[in-house]
Amino acid sequence: MTDMETRTVRGGLAAKGRSKPPTVLRMSVELPLWRALTGYRILTLVYALCLVGLSYQKYEHPLGAAAYMGALTVWMVLTWRRTTSAERCTRHFLLADLGFAVGGILLTPLVDTHARIMDGAPTLPSIWTAGAVLGFAIKGGWRWAAVASSAVAVANLVERQELARDTVHNVVLVWVASVAIGYVVEVARASERTLARALQIEAATRERERLARDIHDSVLQVLAMVQRRGAAIGGEAAELGRMAGEQEVALRTLVAGGLVSPPRAAAATVPHPAGEGAADDAVAAAPAAPAAPVPEPAGDGPCDVRALLAPFAGAGVTFSEPGAPVELPAAAAAELAAAVSAALDNVRVHAGDGARAWILVEDEPRAVIVTVRDDGPGIPEGRLADAEREGRLGVALSIRGRLRDLGGAAEWVSVPGQGTEVELTVPKGTAPEGGRRGKARA
Repeated sequence: MTDMETRTVRGGLAAKGRSKPPTVLRMSVELPLWRALTGYRILTLVYALCLVGLSYQKYEHPLGAAAYMGALTVWMVLTWRRTTSAERCTRHFLLADLGFAVGGILLTPLVDTHARIMDGAPTLPSIWTAGAVLGFAIKGGWRWAAVASSAVAVANLVERQELARDTVHNVVLVWVASVAIGYVVEVARASERTLARALQIEAATRERERLARDIHDSVLQVLAMVQRRGAAIGGEAAELGRMAGEQEVALRTLVAGGLVSPPRAAAATVPHPAGEGAADDAVAAAPAAPAAPVPEPAGDGPCDVRALLAPFAGAGVTFSEPGAPVELPAAAAAELAAAVSAALDNVRVHAGDGARAWILVEDEPRAVIVTVRDDGPGIPEGRLADAEREGRLGVALSIRGRLRDLGGAAEWVSVPGQGTEVELTVPKGTAPEGGRRGKARA
């Protein structure tokens, strides 16, 4: 292995060490509901205290009404934090809270006059009772809400001692509202679980793609190079190359997520069509020149993309840049440079030794666009999709995957016999640039 190859492998392994696994977004649709319930309980307690205070002299036993309201106030002071989260709001608390509500309703006939009750005077806890029922709805869903609201309904009917229209109206309103809220909470929880699972799958997929991309940029390319050079040298080196080719195929299949296919025999003698869309084609007939190591950005601040892409210029590569710095965050600039390196690998492997490449950097207001063009034979229609299905990861991960992780995009324009153009777009802000510019072939 040459010194340049060694640097390529070390660079890929170092990139893997620097990368951090994606984080999974965590959320709770219940937290605003618990906060709203806490506020509701406090406000309705104040309202109930005002009602009792304004009607204090009208009660048959005002001291009994005052004693209940005092006990309810102490209960609220001691337990108001219980309804701030699902963890604090236990079943025992909900039962005790409902007990205070039902007890206050049943105590009303003992402290108030029969005439006031028949005229529709509010119960001692008044609308504070709905807070106890809503706690059941948020905690346990619509079934718990139905049971709690039914208990409150029975208590109201016992307190009124008849099926008065206003009592039935209030009972039905509380029952329907609590059951509806409980059902909405259950649907929201199911949606939250589905979304969390989807985010976990997406995070795992992106992490897998990142690892596959690093493996492609280092291990797979080295195994393919060993296979090609072993076949060219012959003798014992040919056997070593054959084994490297088998391991390369097995590793590629594993990365792609499928079953490991049987080892290929004499794979080095099977050429693939020109224009293959992956730089890691392990069965190219002739050895390819090793890829140049991707320059590393200095520091974590803004990085001039031109400084990372300029080393790619050489006898067969022309580099064109703006006169002013083209800045991106260091991590984004490094990923863009790695994608350009993968595109040049494709040119080096598939366009032929005599092919030329051009790199053009454009600094637009909302995005940085890098175009890599070559004068090779081009890519047959549908070949890129076929290569991705076959597990060749050069385009799918080393180029498209990198740009997608940055919120950008990679587009190919290729006409057989007229070369290939790859346009890499990296947005400067948090959102990708809307719209795409039309591309013309030179």
